[in-house]
Amino acid sequence: MDVAWEDLGWERLAAGVGRRRLPGWDATSGLIVGTEGALLYDTGSTLHEGAELRTQAEALLNGGRVTHIALSHPHFDHVLGTAAFDGTPVYGALGVDALLTREREVLRADAVRHGVAAADAAAATARLVVPGRTVSGELTVELGGGRRVLLVSVGPGHTGHDLAALVPPVAGSPAVVFCGDLVEESGEPQAGPDAVGARWPAALDRLLAIGGEDALYVPGHGAVVDATFVRAQRDALARRFGGS
Repeated sequence: MDVAWEDLGWERLAAGVGRRRLPGWDATSGLIVGTEGALLYDTGSTLHEGAELRTQAEALLNGGRVTHIALSHPHFDHVLGTAAFDGTPVYGALGVDALLTREREVLRADAVRHGVAAADAAAATARLVVPGRTVSGELTVELGGGRRVLLVSVGPGHTGHDLAALVPPVAGSPAVVFCGDLVEESGEPQAGPDAVGARWPAALDRLLAIGGEDALYVPGHGAVVDATFVRAQRDALARRFGGS
């Protein structure tokens, strides 16, 4: 028996496409389903959260499994659940593999500073999964049945390694763009020490170019938005950081 997205606390966005707003930081995890595979976009902030996402994804896939993972950017609330998907190919923006390898302790400390239990942060960073497949420019992942996901390295912006995922429209469903924290709806865009503010507006221009006017834009935190919202946030970031 098929399980409805809503029954597990997920939001259905289009045919075979949904997302979960995770507790705590309201971070998004997205799932894109084809006939031969499924891609999960971001894995949560702890191994427990990752395991819960895996269980729910397998229920939505009627016992199938996630076959690909894409990480939007190297912040704890988006990557620390990855080890729950042992052996699954992981994609990230070019250079994120070296950064995560180098800054494992920084990631652990940041998680604890934001409220993750010290033991949970230590366990997740001890098993930290570094993307084995990096994206420079664009890469298409085929999931079967005409379903494909275009992974696009659109940064730098929120970080130096921002990866978006475009799900083209299928069978009357709209295009869906998973934006990571390049777009935030539940608050002002967060710019930490690894942000590249002057180039953030150009990253949003790239998102709008790949998604178009009619796409659904899924922020890293908050409710789904439209192109008008993304454009307004882009202009606000340009005023904030001085980007063109």
